[in-house]
Amino acid sequence: MLELNDIYGGYSEQHPVIKGISLKIKKGSMVGILGPNGCGKSTLLKLISGILPVQAGSVRVDGAVLQTYSTKELARKMAVLPQLHGHSFSHTVRETVSLGRYPHQRGLFSSWSAEDEETVVQAMHQTGVSRFEHENLEFLSGGEQQRTFVAQALAQKAQLLLLDEPTNHLDIEHQKQIMDMLQFEVKNHGITVVTVFHDMNLAALYCDELILLKDGQLIAQGEPFEVLKEQQVEQVYHTEISHVIHPTIPKPQISLMPSIHGQQVLSIHKEHIKIMDEYVLLQTPAPLKVISSALHNAGFGWYHTFINRAVNQEYMCDDAHEEMEQYIQNQGFIPQMTVGMMTAVASKHAIVIEREEAGISVVVMVTAGVGNAVDAAKAYLREPIYEVGTINTWVILNATLTSESFVQAMITANEAKVKAMADEGIMDKVSQTVATGTSTDSVLMAATQQGEVQQYAGTVTKAGRLIGRAVYEATVLALIDYKRANGLIK
Repeated sequence: MLELNDIYGGYSEQHPVIKGISLKIKKGSMVGILGPNGCGKSTLLKLISGILPVQAGSVRVDGAVLQTYSTKELARKMAVLPQLHGHSFSHTVRETVSLGRYPHQRGLFSSWSAEDEETVVQAMHQTGVSRFEHENLEFLSGGEQQRTFVAQALAQKAQLLLLDEPTNHLDIEHQKQIMDMLQFEVKNHGITVVTVFHDMNLAALYCDELILLKDGQLIAQGEPFEVLKEQQVEQVYHTEISHVIHPTIPKPQISLMPSIHGQQVLSIHKEHIKIMDEYVLLQTPAPLKVISSALHNAGFGWYHTFINRAVNQEYMCDDAHEEMEQYIQNQGFIPQMTVGMMTAVASKHAIVIEREEAGISVVVMVTAGVGNAVDAAKAYLREPIYEVGTINTWVILNATLTSESFVQAMITANEAKVKAMADEGIMDKVSQTVATGTSTDSVLMAATQQGEVQQYAGTVTKAGRLIGRAVYEATVLALIDYKRANGLIK
């Protein structure tokens, strides 16, 4: 669809802005152009569209050199939405969108056709500007004007759309509306969209490919995962970033890393965990990074309040998640910043220990009820019915964990729990084999993200040895307490 062959160009022949860029863009794709201010993003778009002449190299559209097209022929192939629009006189929204039909008018006395009318009405509807149809552009907000010009580009019905920051001036609702609409056109009508972005995350969400520029040169082209690499982005933007994955779709996202000065020193110790009547509570002066299988706010996140709530054995609820969130709020905590677990074990039976090794320390809290002890390897022998009995485990590490070590720490903690159950002879009543846990166990791994970085947390690493030891000891104590409370031992 679009091919650039070693193009140079800009505003000065002695100092071209774009320097030797070659790339191919296939039909039916959305491609985003990224790069810092002044790198040549808008200039590249102007060279592709013919607004600026190419000083060297060639631009080809559908195999033909750009200069071989007449103005109207090119307009039927390509629609352009520049970054800024000047108005020598006022148009209504309808008149502005209708200008997009000019390339399709033929003859000296062209008439407005039913197709023209349908196309303009559809474009205004797609971009949400129909209600401004008879209003003058000068009286609209910047975002409303921007959507009007996007509608004009759509009304042109070109197969190639060149857009310079189409979401500029738009709030997130209308950003999503415009990008969803463009993506629909790409996927369902096979048009090709090449658009400049400042927002890397928005570009990554919607684009099939990204182009990264620096100083007028092509640094990278490819799928978002290939282009938005941490080292590559930091090299181009001279800014520290963190690469994460979107929580619901397989797309990369970039988080800005601020320069933090005077950060509060954070260290969690055994005495910070409070045993209350209804729950075990930990509140920290700053959020901890957490991964958990908790009832409320499971998964990865940053939280400063943690509760292990005790409920009676008759607790029943149609929506435990909603009820738990309401409970957290009623206790005066902020649900969005709280991780909540639930157990039938009374809070007074919580075991809390602290251990230290080689400059890092860990605090572990365990509540253990094993009336529903299960051997995971024999669970298929059971009916899928939940019974009372849960082992809840908190592990709070005063250290910095990587994503890798967070997951390894969860594995290490679980292995230590399983070993404690084996040593204490906890049996699966159905299979009559050694139990590995209960059907409703929950674990929380948290880190202050201060201090020495623990790259790994497997069983023989420094962090792993500490976690394994502490979880094993706390779980054994909790299981002994359970046996004593239930008359199984004296």
